[in-house]
Amino acid sequence: MSTPHGFQHGVDMRVKIAGIEFPNPVLAASGTFAYGIEFEDVVDLDRIGGFVTKGISRDPLPGNPAPRLIETAAGMINAIGLQNIGVDAFITQKLPALARYQCPVIVNVFGFQLQDYIAVIRRLNEAEGIAAYELNVSCPNTHAGGIAFGVDKAALSDLVAHARHYSRRPLIVKLSPNVTSIASMARSAESSGADAISLVNTFVALSIDIETRRPRLSNITGGLSGPAVKPIAVRMVWEASQAVKIPVIGMGGISTPEDAVEFLLAGASAVQVGTASYADPRAVEHIGSGLAQWCSRHHIAKVTEVIGDMQTGREE
Repeated sequence: MSTPHGFQHGVDMRVKIAGIEFPNPVLAASGTFAYGIEFEDVVDLDRIGGFVTKGISRDPLPGNPAPRLIETAAGMINAIGLQNIGVDAFITQKLPALARYQCPVIVNVFGFQLQDYIAVIRRLNEAEGIAAYELNVSCPNTHAGGIAFGVDKAALSDLVAHARHYSRRPLIVKLSPNVTSIASMARSAESSGADAISLVNTFVALSIDIETRRPRLSNITGGLSGPAVKPIAVRMVWEASQAVKIPVIGMGGISTPEDAVEFLLAGASAVQVGTASYADPRAVEHIGSGLAQWCSRHHIAKVTEVIGDMQTGREE
């Protein structure tokens, strides 16, 4: 007899976020899982919780020149430059092939001005097979001199409010960690209409070749991800989950099932796996299965029992 969808190792792994039911809480993060369909030969897409596409823009982008990805002691720094085929090509070339899977598809949306985001959302509204949008607010706002939407509270609020107005689907806002108060930015996203938030995006980082005395990336700086950032990411997820009532999706350095448990205990309703997929293309599937085994070993009937169950020792 086959296992009911959403049940593994006798554990109910289903979670619901913004009205969307995910078969398990382990998703593939944007930028590490291409458009999803490229992984179908190595990953059973119906065995993962879902995935977020790489960032989709109004027009195609070539990305930054090489080198644009380097390994670090406990992770990697990337400056891919948001390379993608553009919203029209995504809808016609990638999305139709995903229709044969039950896996929830979340489309990451970005732009360099407010109107870019709106244009992408309005175009995606016409397409089928999309569960939600994830707004990448870590992009440089060219209208405001290059400051990222996600580090300016007013810009973030304005962007989310406009996206909420035009979106016909649930809206997840992916927050930048490069801020003074993640709780404040989380509240701003919530009050402006976000249905959920995801965090953290990568940390701005720099690596220098000491022999050539030149930056190792052509873009000079890039985004640091991987196990090195996990304790900071867990802390930020906990702070954000304490500040808002909407669901939180956590990410940052998850490479084992136990890592995922930490984020859930900190208050995340689901997690996204990113850098680990570079080392193991099936990391999302393996971590999801491992999480179910962990729950079974700890006599947890529903994975939702773990969410926010960190014991601080403080009196409530």
